[in-house]
Amino acid sequence: MAGFDHQPERAWDEYDWERFLQQQDHKTEKYMELLEKYLDDPNRDQIIAREMGWTQLLDGRDWTQEVDALLEEEEEEKPPQPDSFEDHSLYRAAFALTVWIDHMFDQDATLQNEPSAVKLATHAALASAKLAAALSGEDVDEIGMTIAYLKRALKAITLSMDAAAALLREKRIAAPQHAVLLQRLFQVRDGIITLIGEYRCEWRRRFGSEGFRG
Repeated sequence: MAGFDHQPERAWDEYDWERFLQQQDHKTEKYMELLEKYLDDPNRDQIIAREMGWTQLLDGRDWTQEVDALLEEEEEEKPPQPDSFEDHSLYRAAFALTVWIDHMFDQDATLQNEPSAVKLATHAALASAKLAAALSGEDVDEIGMTIAYLKRALKAITLSMDAAAALLREKRIAAPQHAVLLQRLFQVRDGIITLIGEYRCEWRRRFGSEGFRG
């Protein structure tokens, strides 16, 4: 990340990681725009590589075999992981929430065309994905990255709560159904907040209060 190239020993905090993730978001958006624009162009890959600044892809070489070999090598070197994000109670709660919402859509197919319902489902799924990213880091020292992903999950679940309130206000779901939904949303939200607090305490323990800007 720009500004940190000459500080290899400095541990990134959550704010460093947030800036980095925002940069990646912008790059992804730019790539998707270019892909849509040049989808049918026979020179699509070269054009996109040039626009994205991927100069290493402009020399005409086929990188597929090299990339596959590197991935296989990483898989061979990767030690077995006894636990994964799927075993974490918070991720299981978030995943159960998405399943519950899917079931709600199955019961009322008209919700698929309801903006508030789509917002609810989309951001609940996004929260689950961000939790997976936060809880699946192989490097336990990257506390800042974990907190940054947790904060993104918190934002997504908060937007889901707003959407749930809108569905009740618009009378698209009944009060008892909303109560169950809200209980599940709060379970995930409170779990994320607790986990952020725990990781921030661990950051202070490792790096001291001077390295924390929260």
